[in-house]
Amino acid sequence: MDQAPGTLPAKGEDTMASTATRRRRFAPPAPTGKLVFPFDAIVGQDEMKLALLIAAVDGSVGGVLVFGDRGTGKSTAVRALAALLPPMEVVAGCRFGCDPAKPASDCVHCRGLSAPPVQTVPVPVVDLPLGATEDRVAGALDIERALAEGVKAFEPGLLARAHRGFLYIDEVNLLEDHLVDLLLDVAASGENVVEREGISIRHPARFVLIGSGNPEEGELRPQLLDRFGLSVDVRTPTDLPTRVEVVRRRDSFEHDPAGFVDRWHRAAQVTRKKILAARRLLPRITVPDATVENAARLCLALGTDGLRGELTLIRAARALAALEGDREVGLAHLRRIAAPALRHRLRRNPLDEAVATTRVERALVEVFGA
Repeated sequence: MDQAPGTLPAKGEDTMASTATRRRRFAPPAPTGKLVFPFDAIVGQDEMKLALLIAAVDGSVGGVLVFGDRGTGKSTAVRALAALLPPMEVVAGCRFGCDPAKPASDCVHCRGLSAPPVQTVPVPVVDLPLGATEDRVAGALDIERALAEGVKAFEPGLLARAHRGFLYIDEVNLLEDHLVDLLLDVAASGENVVEREGISIRHPARFVLIGSGNPEEGELRPQLLDRFGLSVDVRTPTDLPTRVEVVRRRDSFEHDPAGFVDRWHRAAQVTRKKILAARRLLPRITVPDATVENAARLCLALGTDGLRGELTLIRAARALAALEGDREVGLAHLRRIAAPALRHRLRRNPLDEAVATTRVERALVEVFGA
């Protein structure tokens, strides 16, 4: 899925100032909902946290799939990321959350607006439940009203709510086939089309897909698996100090959520600033030809299908460089992100029973040396 969640390159200060004077400002809504476990307080699971941060910096990476044992913090990390993300600007009154700097041409609300009113809202992180109907996901048309009054009455679904944000599916490997087909169509086009009885409604739906699940409960369809940019394996900690620290922090949060979140507030502010700085730096990062060649050599050695592996590897390495404040993507960035970018793209090899992560690590050594 090659769509970004609205992280456009930062414009010049003069442009922003002049635009602000033309727009009517709306106060952001008061925060609602219960407190969530802080992202920075999650113990271990470094690869999962890094993959989520990369997706937050550059949505074109294509989302994150987190597979692993139950009770390892998969859902906790996704919901913690939602609380961590900086707020975004939307066109006030738009049911699809269009970007005021670039309203979608296929949005019925924003089409033709030259100076749309602006509202600041949290970045949407929308849960897609397994039992959801197609109308709940894609949206519903009121056919009776359309036939009687000639009005295209449309109730937006979860895809509309997730526009420019994140769509989270827990137990994604158990998702029904007709919903998988719907997600694949929307992911490829960046828009959602609802057609009923000869009536058609379309709206923008560009989001980062986050999925989690337990591999023991079934495999993911190959078409959907390929749409995830990064794939992360999480395991239950096996060392005593880590397990003790996980239990200690979780128990402390449950006894005093407000106090625990307050103690991690400064760390959250640092991470949020890091994401913003990386987004600003991202367009200025260079990718040398040698780095592109190295990515292609690694994918050739692994025998990955298509070219999505190279593209994802380069995009993820660029986002990683932005997070680390580097101006150029190098071999070290490729090495660090190779496993999550490529492990789910490997062909099955009956002569090689090694797990995917081991095959990627082995190829890194064969191609680039120890």
